[in-house]
Amino acid sequence: MNLENISPGLRKFFIVWLGQFVSTIGSSMTSFAIEIWAWEITGKATTLTLVGFFGLLPRLIIAPISGIIVDRYNRKLLMILGDTVAVISTFFILLLYLNNQLQIWHLYLISAINGTFNQFQYLAYSASIALMVPKQHYTRVSSMDFISGYGSNILAPPLAGYLYKIVGLTGIAGIDIITFLFAITSILLIKIPQLSQTDKQDRDSENTWSKLGFGLHYIFARKGLLALLIANLLFWLPHDIGDSVYAPMILSRTNNDTFVLGNLAAAAGFGGVTGAVIISTWGGFRRKIKGVLFGMIGAGLSKIVFGLGRNPWIWVPAQFCSSLNFPLNGSSDDAIWLTKVAPYVQGRVFAARSLILQLLSALGLLIAGPLADNVFTPMLNNKSIFGGIFGIGKGAGIAMLYVISAVCMLLVGVIGFTIPSLRNVESTVADHDIETLQQR
Repeated sequence: MNLENISPGLRKFFIVWLGQFVSTIGSSMTSFAIEIWAWEITGKATTLTLVGFFGLLPRLIIAPISGIIVDRYNRKLLMILGDTVAVISTFFILLLYLNNQLQIWHLYLISAINGTFNQFQYLAYSASIALMVPKQHYTRVSSMDFISGYGSNILAPPLAGYLYKIVGLTGIAGIDIITFLFAITSILLIKIPQLSQTDKQDRDSENTWSKLGFGLHYIFARKGLLALLIANLLFWLPHDIGDSVYAPMILSRTNNDTFVLGNLAAAAGFGGVTGAVIISTWGGFRRKIKGVLFGMIGAGLSKIVFGLGRNPWIWVPAQFCSSLNFPLNGSSDDAIWLTKVAPYVQGRVFAARSLILQLLSALGLLIAGPLADNVFTPMLNNKSIFGGIFGIGKGAGIAMLYVISAVCMLLVGVIGFTIPSLRNVESTVADHDIETLQQR
């Protein structure tokens, strides 16, 4: 991409995005290595899901005030702060590991610390997009984040799976620390636009308590946005349940073959990047809600096939197809929110949206591990009526839980087309620029 031939806003976004992309590769490698390390020590799905839960817990606690902070303070500094805390956390993991003192509870604590500052970093980054990029490019720039996330899946897990046997967690954590420097440098290189004086006055005219409830009130006052949020809740809860037992399911069915797990992550990366490139080139459906719902349906169908499979010949193409759908779903969803919510309130509204989604995600993480370990695994350890579908023994019970979750995801997308308030969200909720002009 020639940065000289694009608008200044898109150029700034691309520089920040590139730094985050490099950093994401390092973070993904470390997460993958820690997953392997924790599984080797405990052999329990609950252990892995609790790491994710403790990462979410502080985000839930600070969500009501995080949006206020993002709307009030310098978003560039908040982004730098989030990346800085992440690199310090990785350094402490490395230090503990080198001294043979790293324990599972350390991962829970560090995950909680990272989760706290990631909340500010994510909201500051998301709320800055509308200030940097013209409205017509919202879907395209949102799809770039999927290129970053899934692109790291192409490189990080196979590299981590290979390097884990050579340099171990030590070398991988060292690489992660270096990549964080790219993210911080990219933010320092550019000037991120801040809110206008008028927007600040509108924001500061509210008292603290009204600010805390503003985001929820904003969403509930717009039935289309509320319907979109509910659809996302019903989709992401089963997704997070299935996703949290994904690694244990594969490791159980392959006798801890990290190479297979890494290749599946790479397949997910190729699928996600392919989907994101298609969306960034095409621009998505004119009616973005179609992209949201079709993405849900495609992901659900693919994950059903994945859960029913028992070898890489089925898993790899199913994983590719599954990941292909998430850029369509996510970039379309982001475009709707960015278009309908005014930039000067996006911190609070996005924080409220994030809080509700994370509450359900935390519930999914809490119940997924115990369900896999204590309900579904024992159910298919011996003869079962479901044995012909999922098999018997290691990983079979987890696969059954995974497929049930995927069916729920599929149903949300299908039923969504029958709900008028959701189907017509783009026509019933005014764009933020039109709404602001009407109010002023």
